[in-house]
Amino acid sequence: MHEHTIKRVTTLVEQAENLLKSARSLLENSDSGISEESNASHTSTHITGSAYDSEEGHIVEGEFDGQNMIGPDAKRYSVPANYASKSKLVCGDRLKLAITHDGRFLYKQTGPVERNRLKGVLIEDEETNRLCVLAEGKIYHMLTASLTFFHAELGDEVVILVPQNRECSWAAVENVIKELSTTSPYPALNTVEDHDLLSPLDDLDTL
Repeated sequence: MHEHTIKRVTTLVEQAENLLKSARSLLENSDSGISEESNASHTSTHITGSAYDSEEGHIVEGEFDGQNMIGPDAKRYSVPANYASKSKLVCGDRLKLAITHDGRFLYKQTGPVERNRLKGVLIEDEETNRLCVLAEGKIYHMLTASLTFFHAELGDEVVILVPQNRECSWAAVENVIKELSTTSPYPALNTVEDHDLLSPLDDLDTL
């Protein structure tokens, strides 16, 4: 067995072991009802912020919930997925939205929360058919724009960022660890048998 094949098999085994470990932890958490409690605590979180008018336009300050910004009036303000992905926003990050007089939405991150870095495996949610990451026994949802940027595929290892001091089912993608292709970029050389080789004397007439 070639060395690169052995390395690839070893990596696949490690990924399978990590996935199995996360799946077992997920089952334990489901049995104890941790997921339901976490969702309830997240839903009841009080959003602090402010809204006022300025020379820039109408200003709204709120928190990112993984997809949108929640303002002090509990309204949801759409955050461009590309901006959220590039900024690696996580739940709880403070945002300032300026709605200009000509109707533009300008976001600025004003207060990032502490983050934890986790490593998981990209899987498909059987209920929603959406891609998500299974890390340390919990399923995290991702913005599609983040996965598309990294060309993520099922089974890839994904490094994600989650808020340190609060529960949230959404995470930011920091990086994707993909397998190196074992296919050579160069065309295979044609091989010939010994009997196909011509001797320099073969072209000479026999005396």
